[in-house]
Amino acid sequence: MKRTRIIRGGVAAAAALALAAGLSSCGKADPYYSGAPNTVTLPIAAWAGSEANVAVAKQILEKKLGYRVKTLQMDEPVMFDALNTGRADAMMEDWRGVPKKEKKYVEELKTVVNAGELGVTGHIGWYVPTYFAKEHPEVKDWKNLPKLKKYFQTPESGDKGQMLEGSPSFSTYDAQIIKNLDLPYKTVYAGSEAAQVKEIQKRAAKKEPFLTYWWTPQWLNSKVPMTEVKLPKRTPGCDKVPSEVDCAYPYTKLTKFMNRDFAENGGKAAEFLKNFHWSTADQTKVVKWMTIDKMDTDEAAAKWVEQNPDKWKKWMPK
Repeated sequence: MKRTRIIRGGVAAAAALALAAGLSSCGKADPYYSGAPNTVTLPIAAWAGSEANVAVAKQILEKKLGYRVKTLQMDEPVMFDALNTGRADAMMEDWRGVPKKEKKYVEELKTVVNAGELGVTGHIGWYVPTYFAKEHPEVKDWKNLPKLKKYFQTPESGDKGQMLEGSPSFSTYDAQIIKNLDLPYKTVYAGSEAAQVKEIQKRAAKKEPFLTYWWTPQWLNSKVPMTEVKLPKRTPGCDKVPSEVDCAYPYTKLTKFMNRDFAENGGKAAEFLKNFHWSTADQTKVVKWMTIDKMDTDEAAAKWVEQNPDKWKKWMPK
């Protein structure tokens, strides 16, 4: 995946000075973002969908609205910290996987605000390759995982079955679920989404079995069909206490968040990002161009913008 990012810092004091300068020079705080005039700062998480969101938003903000967009590569939990301090202006995709940070900044400090749904529904779960599920249909029920562990053992997992994970920064409960369901499995981290994808592709090429933490939408699903292992049904509050999670992951309507000052004073850029709402199919298409077709990220975003004026024009500020 091609990523060229400019990392920038910022502090609240600098932002306040920039705002004051903007007010004195033009009588209003539009545009004002993260302490830099006419600039929007957007963080990107370590997965392709997040990159696609930001790439398309960047294309329109720069080419159609005349702003400069800076991007920050950071983990999802850190995004909330960046929004709180004003280091970043808007998070384009949150899986609601950091409830403590959301509660602190959105509900308590009120420095971060909910900016509406992205339009994409995400789901995390445990998956095996479909070719394995066809040979062993019993794998679709988590209760059968103990007797199937031999198929998933690796040198890293020892006498336990391996649960392949991506980045340690991802918001997951797999180790807790394994413990609370008393399963003879062990989480093993590939290190990143890219490394996890590579491992899945390697095993799929040899038709080897694997059990992995995975999600939809995800571009690899069109290349390596996967079948979900059904975990215990969700009940109210089953994942409220992380150490006690023993149920399936939810289906999540992905959400945008903004720094409060940006949301209130960000002018046309803030209004545009609040209006940004596309489908799972749209995001998946851009991600496919970026990953499977090896297209440059900005080129993929520009292609989508060129092909879909009827969609993005609805997001434009009045």
